[in-house]
Amino acid sequence: MIAIIDYDAGNLKSVEKAFGALDQECVITGDGRKILAADRVVLPGVGAFGAAMEQLRQRGLDQVIREVVWQKKPFLGICLGMQLLFEGSEENGGAEGLGLLGGAIRKIPECDGLKIPHIGWNSLELSNRGRLFVGEETPYVYFVHSYYLQASDESIVKAKTEYGVTIHASVEQDQIFACQFHPEKSGRTGLRILQRFAEVQAG
Repeated sequence: MIAIIDYDAGNLKSVEKAFGALDQECVITGDGRKILAADRVVLPGVGAFGAAMEQLRQRGLDQVIREVVWQKKPFLGICLGMQLLFEGSEENGGAEGLGLLGGAIRKIPECDGLKIPHIGWNSLELSNRGRLFVGEETPYVYFVHSYYLQASDESIVKAKTEYGVTIHASVEQDQIFACQFHPEKSGRTGLRILQRFAEVQAG
């Protein structure tokens, strides 16, 4: 069973639909007990970093997420859900994240010819043998974001892309996986990535 965390940050149904297309049983829930009972957990999200963190804290889901990670269950953060795993974001004057991974979320700099938010398809440059990308060569995936990750430890970065700056587009550490892009909106490539996550064994 895959638990998709509901904390009013959107993008839940498309993630559920993508896993459904892979015949994976999943549930959308904000109930900590159900999340902890799941085999693997997904934290999606779109919107503002600070508001999302506040929702997680008010519902006690920040501690539930830490417990999932401590139990070494496979955990996937998507888009805002990826960013929340890190130490903090520049958004809204600065906000503290979950701090489960080292790094900061920064504003994509203004650049001639590039629109912000970054919306559209980009190729990924793969590195460090990420388990979500086994068999992929140059994945082409879909992004929607105005802020990007600078990870403290380059060894956890499994994919990068360029959009006026080098964006750390996917990371992996132990049983934590995260993607700035939206695998659920990235066609067959995205479905293959989600399938690999669904096949990861608990730590």
